[in-house]
Amino acid sequence: MDNQVFLYNSLKGEKEKLEPLHEGRIGMYVCGPTVYSDVHLGNCRTFISFDMIYRYLSHLGYKVRYVRNITDAGHLEGDADEGEDKIAKKARLEALEPMEIVQRYTVDFRKVMGQFNALPPSIEPTATGHIIEQIEIIKTIIDNGLAYESNGSVYFDVEKYNEKHDYGILSKRKIEDLISNTRELDGQSEKRGRLDFALWKNASPTHIMRWPSPWGIGFPGWHLECTAMSTKYLGDQFDIHGGGMDLKFPHHECEIAQATATTGVNPVRYWLHANMLTLNGKKMSKSTGNTLLPAELFSGENDVLEKAYDPMVVRFFMMQAHYRSMLDFSSDALTASEKGFNKLMMAYADLVALKTSNESSEDVDALIASFYEAMNDDFNTPVLIAKMFEAVNWINKIKDGSATISKSDLQKLSDTMGAMIFDVLGLQTVEAGDNAVLEATMEIIMEIRKNAREQKDWTTSDLIRDKLSDAGINIKDSKEGASWSLN
Repeated sequence: MDNQVFLYNSLKGEKEKLEPLHEGRIGMYVCGPTVYSDVHLGNCRTFISFDMIYRYLSHLGYKVRYVRNITDAGHLEGDADEGEDKIAKKARLEALEPMEIVQRYTVDFRKVMGQFNALPPSIEPTATGHIIEQIEIIKTIIDNGLAYESNGSVYFDVEKYNEKHDYGILSKRKIEDLISNTRELDGQSEKRGRLDFALWKNASPTHIMRWPSPWGIGFPGWHLECTAMSTKYLGDQFDIHGGGMDLKFPHHECEIAQATATTGVNPVRYWLHANMLTLNGKKMSKSTGNTLLPAELFSGENDVLEKAYDPMVVRFFMMQAHYRSMLDFSSDALTASEKGFNKLMMAYADLVALKTSNESSEDVDALIASFYEAMNDDFNTPVLIAKMFEAVNWINKIKDGSATISKSDLQKLSDTMGAMIFDVLGLQTVEAGDNAVLEATMEIIMEIRKNAREQKDWTTSDLIRDKLSDAGINIKDSKEGASWSLN
């Protein structure tokens, strides 16, 4: 590949060059949703971020196998081998079969991802569809002396694993500190060590989701599913593993331990983590009411934002922050992003009607190169967007006659901006009617202002210009006449 991509590897804590295991091919696994409730915006941001990464690597010509799982079993309430399975609990409360809950929320998840124009993964496996694979991994770990059975459950022996490997390699935690910060085991505990985690849990008679195993009737631990599915579809070692920052410990740490205990090799070369969202400067939380679902965001039916926002505006807003940085949702930020989105899309639409010259007043090749430099630097979408707005300013100057572009450069700029906007950032044009209404309205306003100027009614002319400027629309007067563009 001509473009050299550098990404931030959480495992090493630094940026490094992407060098796929297989030339021209990349295996990427992303931890998917647990389907027991409505998908929340934090999840959406994670999956939209990795959709962008998937899109860009594909744009560069890599053949990417993108695997994103569906967690439909084994995720306990406390994520600490205690409590009830989240899906089973929801099914019991609603008097439904667990798979009815799974189906309902899986369909909802895919619908929301479709609204955000996220591409479907290459493979979307489920935990319940890979029980056999999970049992086989457990057998291997037991045979390798790094897991043990206790009263029908099987636990991973963290301290024994740590004798030859490094438990904490991803999260940069020391096992001594982890042990000292973990409560003492009581006499009733099935675990040998405080840090040991479940690979398989014995099911009580009332537990709904249950399968036969060599250790009795039970269900798999949450961490095990990702190891089983990632290695089945991508091999014992693959290129990229992604997920939310909150999964780094213990989930991803346990994945590394399980896979290494099974195959003897660290399973992933590059660990990528997307950061979290806040809402009006505060952590999103159901208990405090500071929360927002995608449907509420799109419809405007909520008490935390001033209006509704199109899914593409929200996606554009997310792309204006680096995937590893915190991002705060607020009405002011989304409204500013909406103006920027409209300005970018209208400038791109204007490209087809630009008049060309014998030469360009800007270096198009350098401008295009800056797009790729941004994306090759750990998928830096905010810098990419800033560089594209440099192109937008130039396009507006060409429109009003104060800059020029050659025919060949116009084609290159149009092709590349189209690829970045639609193929990489994953944006779509909003409803055609919205732009048509704006165009028609501005045509009437510009005609009224033109008549005012012809009658030397400068007060009305300036008032229209100033009010439009406040609304994010710029009026430029020239010898050829007046033109408008979005600020």
